[in-house]
Amino acid sequence: QVQLVESGGGLVQAGGSLRLSCAPSGRTLRSYAMGWFRQAPGKEREFVATISWSGGTIFYADSVKGRFTISRDNAKNTVYLQMNSLKPEDTAVYFCAADYPAVVASTSIDEYDYWGQGTQVTVSS
Repeated sequence: QVQLVESGGGLVQAGGSLRLSCAPSGRTLRSYAMGWFRQAPGKEREFVATISWSGGTIFYADSVKGRFTISRDNAKNTVYLQMNSLKPEDTAVYFCAADYPAVVASTSIDEYDYWGQGTQVTVSS
């Protein structure tokens, strides 16, 4: 069992930035593809970004492309989501997820095996 712990959420004004972090508890992320998803009130959970184990494959949702950057530091066993130019519509609970074993990085929520509890991101206008 992998427990993922997210951090870095908070309240920010539109146009601001936040960086989310995700690390597993007591387990290495070796051979895991990692993803970020979000869920706004009254809406379904949606894909945000994903990165393969090597970092060589990355995908973004169209809504965040050019503003968000996913990265990973395998030496620190941590995945990041840098969020710039934040908009009020980015307000949601953000979840880190792990797909294991994973040859490719998937945008499908159904491929992910382990989930964090989420961290709230609120963007004020």
